[in-house]
Amino acid sequence: MKQLLVIGAGTAGTMVVNRLRRLLDTDEWKIVIVDPVETHYYQPGFLFIPFGMYSKNDVVKPKRDFIPPGVEVIKAAADVIEPDQNRVKLVDGRILNYDFLVIATGTQTRPEETPGLQGPEWYQSIYDFYTIEGAIRSGEASAHLAGWQTGAQRGRESH
Repeated sequence: MKQLLVIGAGTAGTMVVNRLRRLLDTDEWKIVIVDPVETHYYQPGFLFIPFGMYSKNDVVKPKRDFIPPGVEVIKAAADVIEPDQNRVKLVDGRILNYDFLVIATGTQTRPEETPGLQGPEWYQSIYDFYTIEGAIRSGEASAHLAGWQTGAQRGRESH
């Protein structure tokens, strides 16, 4: 039996296993997905949190909810990819062989690499929406600002 190994169970890795589970013959292919984190953060949805269109509950779900039956899930971190031997070593020492490998490890924001960005105004008047915390705080700031504008407008109308 051939083995498809997917490293990363975020949006891309999950889409790959869902699509290929439908396309590949289960008698010929075993699909394995590896990820150390059980929680799925739907990052494209973070943009909608500051505008009140989504809440944290809309974008944070268990990853297993999105992985189809018949796909083996291994909760572990990949350590070393050995393409010459068609295998991946996991941090816990396990070795996974593969016939086809998909690397879908996603991205991470690094605000500390932009000088001054994480200074005293970080999450005070400077926000991101690339993290769940940043999106929520940006939404709180937007709501506060909207409330202030509404109050100021009411004040002008009463004079």
